[in-house]
Amino acid sequence: MCPGMPFPFPLLVFAPPQMLLVLYRLLAWLPLSWLQWIGRRVGGMVYRLSPAYAARLRENAARAGYPGDAFARRAAAEAGASALEVPCVWFRAERALARCHTDDWGVVEAAVAEGKGVLFLTPHLGCFEVTARYLARRNGAITVLYRPPRKAWLARLVETARAAPGLATAPANLNGVRQLVRALRKGESIGILPDQVPGNGEGVWAPFFGRDAFTIVLPGRLVAQTGAPVVLTAGERLPHGRGWRIHYLRMPGALPDTPQGQAAWINAGMEAMIRRCPEQYLWGYNRYKAPPGTVRDATAPESP
Repeated sequence: MCPGMPFPFPLLVFAPPQMLLVLYRLLAWLPLSWLQWIGRRVGGMVYRLSPAYAARLRENAARAGYPGDAFARRAAAEAGASALEVPCVWFRAERALARCHTDDWGVVEAAVAEGKGVLFLTPHLGCFEVTARYLARRNGAITVLYRPPRKAWLARLVETARAAPGLATAPANLNGVRQLVRALRKGESIGILPDQVPGNGEGVWAPFFGRDAFTIVLPGRLVAQTGAPVVLTAGERLPHGRGWRIHYLRMPGALPDTPQGQAAWINAGMEAMIRRCPEQYLWGYNRYKAPPGTVRDATAPESP
């Protein structure tokens, strides 16, 4: 489910998890083009019916250089497509993976050849559910940091659906971090969503599209501890249900020394990846919120 986008079918939250599983499995049998078409209509409906969501989407997109209602409506439509294509990825993975391709696989091969494992960072861009499965298929096991949804009904659905060969999950706690470190030291790959707002004590303020955002520090700590290369990845949605183009972008330069520098480094990499297909980023997510107990550093001026 897309973070930051109001759930389009509120009555379903009262349905038993098994009923939701049946619904998602049935949806998975629809053609991908139909699912994405329906999703775009749902995304447009949510944009019209939720003024708060629409306003936040427009504000975040305009800050990044994409102003105007026309862009915002297209971005809302793509957010809906992102939500409705999930059943295909979860429950008909073979069909979904057959529609993935990349021109950047050499980036992955070069990073793997270093023998230190690879840290893949996946922003909420395009189909972020398909990227880990594609890596597991082509590159072997990958362990993904997993924070269960807050709603119990959705957590049960996601935990069941995300099980896939070669794809392991690590809980977002100390044990999960140790699991990630072990995987890297074995030369395996791990994955993290770097643009979710972390909890207090788990992040620092760093610029993201011209404004400071509270940004996770775990990727920098993992790289400092293991020397693993960092690769950004995203699944760009192709038109007419043709599938996804998987992008890979190696983070340039050396890891900065400070947590603030590391967070800014990662945010700059995400900006570069997002600009490849900006309409498919989840601009409606409240990326700039301050977690409870977090205070912005008064000595650090707001980014211009």
